[in-house]
Amino acid sequence: MFFFGIEHEVAFLNQEGKFADFSRTKFADFNQIIARLPTYPNDYSQLRVGDAGIKQKRWYIEGFERFADSDEVIDCLPKGIEIRTTIHSDIQGALTELSASFGLLREVAADFGFTPVLTSFNPYNRVFEPQPPLNDYEIRYLQGYPDEQTANIYMVTYGPDLNISLADLSTESLIDIGRKLTYYSPYIVPFSYSSPFYDGGLWSGLSVRTFLRTGKRPAAIVFLEKQAELITSVPALTKIARIPAEVGRIEFKAFDSCDDFSLYAALLALLKGLILDETLTGRATVPDSALHQLSAKTGFSDEDIFTNATNVLKAAEVALKNDPDVRYLEQLKILLLNKQTKSHELIATFHDLGSMEAVLRRTYSL
Repeated sequence: MFFFGIEHEVAFLNQEGKFADFSRTKFADFNQIIARLPTYPNDYSQLRVGDAGIKQKRWYIEGFERFADSDEVIDCLPKGIEIRTTIHSDIQGALTELSASFGLLREVAADFGFTPVLTSFNPYNRVFEPQPPLNDYEIRYLQGYPDEQTANIYMVTYGPDLNISLADLSTESLIDIGRKLTYYSPYIVPFSYSSPFYDGGLWSGLSVRTFLRTGKRPAAIVFLEKQAELITSVPALTKIARIPAEVGRIEFKAFDSCDDFSLYAALLALLKGLILDETLTGRATVPDSALHQLSAKTGFSDEDIFTNATNVLKAAEVALKNDPDVRYLEQLKILLLNKQTKSHELIATFHDLGSMEAVLRRTYSL
């Protein structure tokens, strides 16, 4: 049996119409929104709270935690609000919960002047530099966690974690799936591209997030039960499960964000098909940065990216066979046939309107 979950990062414009990132937004600005949202006590067996206590609900502030010269968290520089679903035995269940949680978030955020907007890379700030500068404790802490040293990347990127697991898989099988998804990542991520803006204007490709992120950060992560099971790689392919419900979870992290949540259903079905497939032989422990950068620039207009995406989609469809989830792949077939991405739509709208803020306000249309 498969299980599914979705983690979706939301960016906002504030009441002045400015992008509400760490440069002009405080933790308290977003925390007043979180405070108004409901708590579901039965979630705690599935959703990790974390040491700082920020992740108490299905919604939490995504950001960069600041420490005193000890392990005491004293602040969190925000980049947005993340929604996470509980674990579901079907794709539609995860989608329905995500849609309901987003609706609540949009409603409450509006009361405080915040409007959700789709972007997968900060359209104005190219870099994140903590202010005040890191203290000695923070420097030592980050040195102990190689992935955490890429805060300059994750604080300017927005994207989903699509979580999928299959009961009773061995550690070897889980790692093999993680390596498979990592290998085929550059061919499937264009289905989600939505970050054509950079440094206040149009970027020269379709996904600046993919261009700058994947390779330095993982495409997929597999959560395992025991330390001895981990394999060494930078970025990490394997991590220790932090709660029992995470054991065996496969997180695909390389997609851009989507404002049409039905696309997440299609992408989860694609991942499910790839897990079931036994014909695709490519494997990689770390993402191919150069190939991801080619994919980010060209998308499906590159012949190699298009051909491999076609082969992967066909393999997933065959593997799903008579599974009802195969219907979700139709959306991906259309995107591939037209060689289009959300970024193409955003670029066209920008040319029509001449304003990046106007384009952002048209995302998440009701």
